[in-house]
Amino acid sequence: GPLMLDLPITAEDEALISAATDVLRRNFEVGRHHVGAALRTRDGRVYTGVHVGSRRINVCAEEIAIGTALSAGERDFAAVASVIQMTPGETPELTSPCGVCREVLSFYGPDMTVVYLDHGVPRKTRMADLLPGQWLLPGETPP
Repeated sequence: GPLMLDLPITAEDEALISAATDVLRRNFEVGRHHVGAALRTRDGRVYTGVHVGSRRINVCAEEIAIGTALSAGERDFAAVASVIQMTPGETPELTSPCGVCREVLSFYGPDMTVVYLDHGVPRKTRMADLLPGQWLLPGETPP
């Protein structure tokens, strides 16, 4: 398949990681809130979210962030980053969006970039390149 293009990680991307870290630090709770996400729109607005969990159900931070942005009327997404923290006192670390997040984020913003951790190495690529062969109905294009 096509090679994923590594893009340079910029100061704007670092700011997104910081926003994700801040929202998780404010809301971290064992068994409930372990991931923070930050999503930037093309015009520079940043929306954040935390993972929402219970014993059986987890809703990812990326979905909370994009849901908040969509609810505010946003439709033009530029970039996303997420961090994870599992234990109290730990520093949140860059993480990689799960498969469900890749599907949802690429549906709403195939051209947005994503900063993620790939086997310990921070990388950045287009969402569409992180999820090749995206599931769509025949003839369907993402919104």
